[in-house]
Amino acid sequence: MADKRDPGRDPESNPESKAETGGSTIDQYLVKDPERFALNLARMVEQAGKAASAWIEPRERGEVRDTLADPMTDLVKTFSKLTEYWLAEPARALDAQTRLFSGYMDIWANSIRRLSGENVADAAEPDRTDKRFKDPEWAQNAFFDFLKQVYLVTSRWAADLVEDTEGLDEHTRHKARFYMKQITNALSPSNFVLTNPELFRETMASSGENLTRGMKMLAEDIRAGHGELKLRQSDQSRFVVGENLATTPGKVVARSPVAEILQYEPATETVLKRPLLICPPWINKFYILDLNPEKSFIRWAVAQGHTVFVISWVNPDERHGRMSWEDYIREGLAFGLDTVEAATGEREVNAVGYCVGGTLLAAALALMARTGDDRIHSATLLTTQVDFTYAGDLKVFVDEDQISALEKAMGEKGYLEGTRMATAFNMLRSGELIWPYFVNNYLRGKEPMPFDLLYWNSDSTRMPAANHSYYLRNCYLENNLSCGRMELSGRKLSLGDVKIPVYNLATREDHIAPARSVFVGCRFFGGDVEYVVAGSGHIAGVVNPPASGKYQHWTDGKPEGEFDDWLKGAKENPGSWWPHWQAWIERQESSRVPARKPGGKTPVLGPAPGDYVKVRV
Repeated sequence: MADKRDPGRDPESNPESKAETGGSTIDQYLVKDPERFALNLARMVEQAGKAASAWIEPRERGEVRDTLADPMTDLVKTFSKLTEYWLAEPARALDAQTRLFSGYMDIWANSIRRLSGENVADAAEPDRTDKRFKDPEWAQNAFFDFLKQVYLVTSRWAADLVEDTEGLDEHTRHKARFYMKQITNALSPSNFVLTNPELFRETMASSGENLTRGMKMLAEDIRAGHGELKLRQSDQSRFVVGENLATTPGKVVARSPVAEILQYEPATETVLKRPLLICPPWINKFYILDLNPEKSFIRWAVAQGHTVFVISWVNPDERHGRMSWEDYIREGLAFGLDTVEAATGEREVNAVGYCVGGTLLAAALALMARTGDDRIHSATLLTTQVDFTYAGDLKVFVDEDQISALEKAMGEKGYLEGTRMATAFNMLRSGELIWPYFVNNYLRGKEPMPFDLLYWNSDSTRMPAANHSYYLRNCYLENNLSCGRMELSGRKLSLGDVKIPVYNLATREDHIAPARSVFVGCRFFGGDVEYVVAGSGHIAGVVNPPASGKYQHWTDGKPEGEFDDWLKGAKENPGSWWPHWQAWIERQESSRVPARKPGGKTPVLGPAPGDYVKVRV
């Protein structure tokens, strides 16, 4: 839209309109069209009412009940322990206040000196990787620079309070760090129109149209979440599962109440004798391994000569509430093994488990060792924890009070809503997965860019009550699997009974299954373990095709001693871990047979990616 301001008010032609500091102009923060601005504010209020209705109406109808363990309750309980420590002694409280006041005084003194023309360094600078304060106005405009520094000094002071609190048990300190980070991320001046120069300028330039669009999107996202905010992270209209996501050719060759089994079309004349069965997590959908032809691990494995089968888990509803880990092993993993044998005639299988799918696979291997089922001859675990001592930030949400409240809430419907899990995972990286999208969507009023990975991330799944409760208690809360206390089918399980070769992949920046946690888990298996660390995180480190030439991976070290020592002594290799894994697989068994087509020995129930994966919540 053309700028129709009076030339006399143009900042280039009127130097007096420039701010005193850094060449920032006052004009860009003034309302250009008061009438249009007022009209847009009225429209924004109207859309805000629709957002409030979208939140309230499902609760009035009883469809949503806020009985789930409220993070605010646990936050208050956690911070009360910090408060008790700092207020227990007046001298201690005074010292904390003095440190904060001293930081503020440094900011004020520097601001005065800068206004006097001195070249003074800021009292606090953001990290180089912090994208919130990239706009030049954060440094050039005295007001915004002051806000930025006050925020940085305060947030770092608050983080130090957590670290300096004595007498906290490690779990409480972990929660306090996590909650403090959530609060400081939320209170950043970059998240508010009047304290973010870029947002302020956009609001003035568009006469508030950005806020009207943003509030409309907020109402839509609350409605899409059935009363909960379903934060959009990608342009939803640009992706369709089965059309431009999950497109590797294949068939559904079996279906149970819990899983569909997909078999993929061969791409080579001969294939490895042992088929490959992939057990993905049910917390997300399997097509993270088949996003598009360039990123697809499944397509790549087919091209290497694997006969690939994948478990596609059901998106559960009330019917699945009582289904447990035993059901998921029997109706998912064991059902998949039966299907592989029926389709190929082969008993020996290479199995892959990803995240919680890998934890289920490890438990199933221990159970199969007790029952004499020897069909799986090698196991690959991708970012999988079997010991939960160092399980990362998800442990913040796991203690007896929170799990009990969660179980009560899940008992009402038989499942946990997918939006709840999505929010929990987003909170692990709120500075990247929540607030940038909050600002972009609801304050700038802009649709997010189309991004297949973030579309998948938002394609959430429900958690069946019995299954999820068993997982949280036996793994995160009690760590029963690695300690030999987990029971399935009336048998206590020991990972020491698992004698088959294991390829155990961790990723260095993983916030869900930390590399150290995966490393510690290696010691509990009874056979040889090939431990590998890939660069990047839980998703990008796994979904890293060789053609991209990205990241690196560390190999060639027995998983013994301390993790940091292992990493220092390991060999760093450029690029993807996929070829290293393929070589490992072929060292186990490299013989080949004629390619197998889906439907040769089993009925075809439909094309891949099947029906279960397309159910959205």
